[in-house]
Amino acid sequence: MATPYAPDKLIAQARALAAEYRRAMGKPLPGVSSEIAEHDAIRLLQLEPKPADAGGGWDALDPQTGERIQIKSRLMVADGKGGERIGHLKLNQEWDAVVLVLMDESYEPQEIWRAHRDELSEYLDSSSASRAKRGAMSVARFRIIGELAWDAVNGAWSDTVD
Repeated sequence: MATPYAPDKLIAQARALAAEYRRAMGKPLPGVSSEIAEHDAIRLLQLEPKPADAGGGWDALDPQTGERIQIKSRLMVADGKGGERIGHLKLNQEWDAVVLVLMDESYEPQEIWRAHRDELSEYLDSSSASRAKRGAMSVARFRIIGELAWDAVNGAWSDTVD
């Protein structure tokens, strides 16, 4: 039986629910931002979803490069205290790059950053911070290492930048 809702409509409803939940409860609705970010990254960067039978560690495939992409998300809110961190990178699994979807209070994507595994591994291996040894890093550090792939003003950077 076919579902009466298209994925885009379901994600729009999840966005609205997650934003309202955060306003009412003062904390994010667990697990929702990662699903929204995965949908947005695949749609906006024209990635292909990972096949159901594929191994873990990555979420999408870049059809132009063949890279396996791990998708991370972070809600960037005006009342945040700064120092936001991304979730742990799955260093023990197979993947080629990470995209980080930064969303506003309404769970709308504002920026998508991309970094390759070797660049991330180099930082994590050379860092003396114990959290880096566990595969964690700040959003600010990810922006330094990576490159802007998409933003809400210009769209995909490969489309607008020579």
